[in-house]
Amino acid sequence: MLFTLHRYIFRELLRVFLLAAVALALILSLGSILQPIQEYGIGPRQVLHMMGYFLPITLTFVLPMAALFAGSLVYGRFAGDNEFDACRATGISVWTLVYPGLALAIIVATANLFLSFYVMPVFVHRAEESLKADAKQILFRNIQRRRYYELPPDRRYVIYADQANLQNDMLSGVILMAMENNEITDITTAEAAKISFNPQDSFNEVHITAYNTGQMGAEGQGGAGSLSVSKEFGSLLGDDIKFKKIDEMKRIKADPIRFYPIEKLARDSYAQLTIELLAQHIRNRTGGTAKRSEMPSSAGGDVASFYELIGEPNSVRFAAGQYNLQGDRVDLSGEIEVVEYHTEGKLPSRNFTCAGASLHIEGDPLAPTLTMDLRSLQEQGSAELNMRYVISGLTMPQVVEVKANKFRTEHGSPRVDELAWQLQELSGLEPSPKLQGLQNRLRRQMRKTSVEIKAEIHSRLVFGTGCVPMILIGIGLGIIKRGGHLLSAFGASCVPAAVLIVCIMSGKQITENLTADTFSGVAMMWTGLGFLSLVTVVIYGWLLRN
Repeated sequence: MLFTLHRYIFRELLRVFLLAAVALALILSLGSILQPIQEYGIGPRQVLHMMGYFLPITLTFVLPMAALFAGSLVYGRFAGDNEFDACRATGISVWTLVYPGLALAIIVATANLFLSFYVMPVFVHRAEESLKADAKQILFRNIQRRRYYELPPDRRYVIYADQANLQNDMLSGVILMAMENNEITDITTAEAAKISFNPQDSFNEVHITAYNTGQMGAEGQGGAGSLSVSKEFGSLLGDDIKFKKIDEMKRIKADPIRFYPIEKLARDSYAQLTIELLAQHIRNRTGGTAKRSEMPSSAGGDVASFYELIGEPNSVRFAAGQYNLQGDRVDLSGEIEVVEYHTEGKLPSRNFTCAGASLHIEGDPLAPTLTMDLRSLQEQGSAELNMRYVISGLTMPQVVEVKANKFRTEHGSPRVDELAWQLQELSGLEPSPKLQGLQNRLRRQMRKTSVEIKAEIHSRLVFGTGCVPMILIGIGLGIIKRGGHLLSAFGASCVPAAVLIVCIMSGKQITENLTADTFSGVAMMWTGLGFLSLVTVVIYGWLLRN
């Protein structure tokens, strides 16, 4: 008899639960993809994929609410039709009648924990891979719709274009704008630009080749025939701890470089360290102010006066009045003389004098090449004044690489602890304000990631475990409010659920606040679960007495 009764109640619970879950999942899934549609301009095929990928995220919220609705509705109707009283009159206890609802609550809690800790991160990763594969279409589609696109994730590089042709990967009427701290640092105009993508493990590298360019910046204006720029097209959904599996979070805690935001800051810090070591080496070799000497007709020259950088296919020797570190580049000023010569001696050398020049890193910070940018230059033996000339493909001096490699692991990745805390002690270099800022950001990101992992694990545990008392409260209120409207029990049972969610959100905020004690935030999350458990005890104590 009891088995038949339990099967009857559970069948009703399951029917209402599935209907409510499907309806809520469809509504919330449509809402969850509105932002990607608006922000990234994804197409119809991608919309369907996104709905599937976001479904596990939606289900983590839908399943508890659908079970809560089913419990309050089914048990409210069960009690309202006097079936509950009839069962009690035959000697069946309240807890025996609640067994089917308790079974559903345990199933939902287990499913919620499994979804949040394992399934949801996998599907978010698949969604990111789908968007990453369509990165080129997203970029061109946004330019076609809005005439511009800001490269994620930090949106510090903006591409404007009058026309975009996806078939030949070309943009027409192009403006490339670099920004730092919401301020424009450099503007490059071009008649046309070709866009190509180079997929990496954690991001796409965007390579922009601009033709017939002009440039405006803090150094003035300039022009060049063509210009090549490589930028990062980062994560569209955001590389966030809340989208990580439990084993991934444990690995990140043990080795922070596994988390891309930390890795990116470490790579930026490493690149800045490398350029500062280069500036230090140039000043040490030249005494800070180059000795002037007669410019040789070949690539030789006074070794004590000129600094040499080997490259492929061309190398350079240069001398300047002063060498100053400006942000992430080395600026040459005063009287600047540059000799460009073919590394294998197949072509004659070219001698330049210019009003300004700079050296900066291009490409992968862990395998960098140097680019020399000459402005307002004149070639020896020519009366023509060129606005700009770029020499790329120069290799980092070996002595600089040896010093920089102290901050790399045997696997080649940056040593985050040394970059964040022991840089000056190990390198003997006085960090610049920019490098100090990167160090501080790296320290903060490492600390932030650690507390985010703690907050995320506890919040998932609290919410998943809280599904059981939450659903039991709905069942109890459904029985108590059997004489009123059935939905009033669901509405009343949502109040304790809302208290739990508020406690979880507040606890996460406190835990992730780097100036606060993480214990108080974790305690607040578990206090919400304790409150739900207390309400459950009070409700069922009343039912047992009456």
